[in-house]
Amino acid sequence: MGEQPIYTTRAHVFQIDPSTKKNWVPASKQAVTVSYFYDSTRNSYRIISVDGTKVIINSTITANMMFTKTSQKFGQWADSRANTVFGLGFTSEQQLSKFAEKFQEVKEAAKMAREKSQDKVDIRSTRIDLNNDTFDFKDSGPASPGSKQASSFNGTDDEKIFKVGPEMLLMKTEHESAAEQSSSSRKWEAELQSLREKNSILVEDLHQSSTKMDVWKKQVSACKEESDALRQKIAQLEYQYQEAGQEQQRNAELSVRVQQLEAELRDKEQEVENLRKQAEIIPQLMAECDNITSKLQVTESRKVELESRMDVLHVDVEDSRQKQSGVKAELKKLTEVLDAKIEELHDFRHGLSRLGADN
Repeated sequence: MGEQPIYTTRAHVFQIDPSTKKNWVPASKQAVTVSYFYDSTRNSYRIISVDGTKVIINSTITANMMFTKTSQKFGQWADSRANTVFGLGFTSEQQLSKFAEKFQEVKEAAKMAREKSQDKVDIRSTRIDLNNDTFDFKDSGPASPGSKQASSFNGTDDEKIFKVGPEMLLMKTEHESAAEQSSSSRKWEAELQSLREKNSILVEDLHQSSTKMDVWKKQVSACKEESDALRQKIAQLEYQYQEAGQEQQRNAELSVRVQQLEAELRDKEQEVENLRKQAEIIPQLMAECDNITSKLQVTESRKVELESRMDVLHVDVEDSRQKQSGVKAELKKLTEVLDAKIEELHDFRHGLSRLGADN
């Protein structure tokens, strides 16, 4: 069946800083897919995460690993084979708990798989030990007393049984058993020889593997150095990218500021133009101001003259009032005299009327 995913989630991936062993370095710029894989051919479990075309997690789960929750949404585990510590940041506490539970399940399954493989190795070693024991038994088998006693008798088997009875029959059985064990020991010896040949082949393969392992270690060391150099370069590029982002942000802010200054400059230019137009009108305004000033002076002089005339008029009015009051008194007297004269004339007329009537 090959390797198949058994659980998948999304999280932000981090790795411990190889230089300080304290700070976390983000391995992904955003949340990526993190999956548990089971390899049925090797009976092993792995945690794999890929960001685009880059593999950022490839960790084989062993029985000695432990997943630790360092906060409500963050967990970590150490991988001795990869010589690093992986950290995962989740969006919720439930996702972290589910991932930790799945880690424990996979760890137990890896432990059981390791125990089964050890049991198989123990069974194989036990078989080899049995083969060695059988070989030793073969060496001691021909020296058994039953075989010596069996070789000392003559005649047929029926005669041996008839003469000796049950003791001879027991000796014959032991002899047959020894012969069977001898043939079995030869069989095991042949198998042991085959195992020894296979063992020598395996030893040679082991030496070759050791040689290849040394080459691989050198290659891994070179790859590790190259990886460290690439990580440093990536860190530098990320720092440069951050600086470029900050520079772009500053450029955007400066662009906005330049636009504001240009708008302010246009307003100032309009204000200067208005002031120029007003400056052109200033001489005319100054002439008008001088004219108005002269008129104001004339007006003030006329005001003073009018105030003096008003004072004279007030005096004249007061005199007129006094004269008018005198005239009113005289008119009143004349009116009284006139009324008396009119009364007399009335009486005179009345008398004339009566006189005319008498005549």
